[in-house]
Amino acid sequence: MRSGGAERPAPKRSAGTEFIWGMRLLGRGFAMYARYPGLFILGLVPALISFVVVIAALLVLIYFVDDLGSWITSFANGWSSDAQKALRLLVDIAIVVGACWLALVTFTALTLIIGDPFYEKISEKVDERLGGAAGKFDLPWYRTLPRNAVDSIRVVVTEAVLAVPTFLIGLIPVVGQVAAPILGAGIGGWLLSVDLTGIPFNRRGIFLSERRRILRANRALAMGFGVPVALLLLIPFIGILVIPPAIAGGTLLTRRVLGQPIE
Repeated sequence: MRSGGAERPAPKRSAGTEFIWGMRLLGRGFAMYARYPGLFILGLVPALISFVVVIAALLVLIYFVDDLGSWITSFANGWSSDAQKALRLLVDIAIVVGACWLALVTFTALTLIIGDPFYEKISEKVDERLGGAAGKFDLPWYRTLPRNAVDSIRVVVTEAVLAVPTFLIGLIPVVGQVAAPILGAGIGGWLLSVDLTGIPFNRRGIFLSERRRILRANRALAMGFGVPVALLLLIPFIGILVIPPAIAGGTLLTRRVLGQPIE
């Protein structure tokens, strides 16, 4: 156990500046991760396994999306042919958008659970390089693994619940097809910032409820970090390269919101 001094909050800036700072922390996470080439391949293994599982599930859903859309819109069977086709197209689009959004966070949570010991090592190296965790605790990975897994599952459940209003918004003609992806990126970015900071926060003995409270107090910073991750994860095959350096960036984000040095 390692004790530390009182947490010193990061200096407050405008929301726009904080959002840009969040993006910078992600960029610095990529740069810091690149300094450990010996861990690079190992970092890809859990992400690759998760990617295959999530993409397979997504492809199955897309294959059956017409059948699912027809079942959801069965109430419109008495409508004209054009009206039925228009409604089912909107429903199909909404299903795919919602599924991609859910797959985004599911992929991250699954990757963190599978690769927890390795990602703990990345986070520890970032902390060590910057002077240590200096938190309430400095728990080993095997002590935080159950908590990390439970927290990731809770984040996925939250994501699944929030997918419902996003799906419904996606049904609004024209506006919905624009609003739903934007809303999905915003909510997905927030949940990713919560999930990707889980390992460094948990190692300090700061768990999900308190983590959310701290990140809410630094929402623009957290969104600046999480939204780019969400957008990167939407690019096919790029996701497997994003999670390991995003863990490094999440550790930097944790240090910043706790007022610990990031230089």
